[in-house]
Amino acid sequence: MRFEFYSDALANVPKLSVDGTVDNAIHFSHWRGNETPVSVKADTSTEIALNVVAAPNRHELTQGIDLVVNNHFDTDGVLSVWSMLNGARALPLGEKLIAAAEAGDFCEFSSVDAVRASIVIQGSDSPIDKSGSPLALKFSGEDFVDEARSYDLVLPKVEHVLTHTDFYESLWREPWRRIEVALDSFAKGESRVDEDLANKISLVTIAPAVFGSAGFDPAAHAAPFAAISHYARGNLFLVATPLNDGWAYRVDYPYYSWAETVVRPTIPRPDLSAAITALNEIEKSETGRWVIDSNELASAMKFAGVNNQLTVSQIAPDVVARALADTLHESLSAEAHHA
Repeated sequence: MRFEFYSDALANVPKLSVDGTVDNAIHFSHWRGNETPVSVKADTSTEIALNVVAAPNRHELTQGIDLVVNNHFDTDGVLSVWSMLNGARALPLGEKLIAAAEAGDFCEFSSVDAVRASIVIQGSDSPIDKSGSPLALKFSGEDFVDEARSYDLVLPKVEHVLTHTDFYESLWREPWRRIEVALDSFAKGESRVDEDLANKISLVTIAPAVFGSAGFDPAAHAAPFAAISHYARGNLFLVATPLNDGWAYRVDYPYYSWAETVVRPTIPRPDLSAAITALNEIEKSETGRWVIDSNELASAMKFAGVNNQLTVSQIAPDVVARALADTLHESLSAEAHHA
């Protein structure tokens, strides 16, 4: 098996598309629209790759093709490629591989070492962090490394990262500290999750202290995704952070829900336009508007101002939660009527 980062030059070459999905390829991927054989489907592409290498009909599944490609760089992509390239040698590391892939792709607190290993490979727990792979940057000695070269630098180190994660403490220490602070805030009740079980809405209130002594800066800080996914259980996460006598809001779907999954349940994505309209009608703040947010794989809506950044809303969290609940109720009623 050999790996190449996908480019148009490979469009008509027989290939195995691992994690990302590209045309004219055999898919081993959890991205929606994939054509992965049912016998090896799983929640992460890494687990799919492990299923392939363990399958008694592996050669039938791969049709004798030895070119593995992916079209993006992240933890699950790297680990699924590495598993395909290493075959049976990857299987004893299966638990560590899958846990790190879950941490990377789904922001899950699968284990301490899994989260740390994912940070080393792709950066923080934030799916919107585009600062690059700490591991690739370290070994390149450069300020920027493109995705193709990141694979070249990271793939040879995967086994060592998974089995000697503490060795890479300088790469995971600061992002891990931020995750630890957020988890501790929830454990102490400073940040909290209030579950609306009937409507499957998690109202997540983030304590400003999670973001440090300067508090929350909408232009600089992402939500503490790993901590939220560890505590929230709803189909919608209403994430509220107190800010300047108001609230900064974002609404997300569970962070795994963008993928095609087998074990994790499919999460419906209702039309939220009614909630947007209702909230904008009562919003008193002049700094922004409630808008649909599709910029991220799991984002749903937010209150945004200039440059689409989060800004201060004057609406209380319980009012926002009620607007969302009414929207979900209407959506379910419409589905039942059509059924």
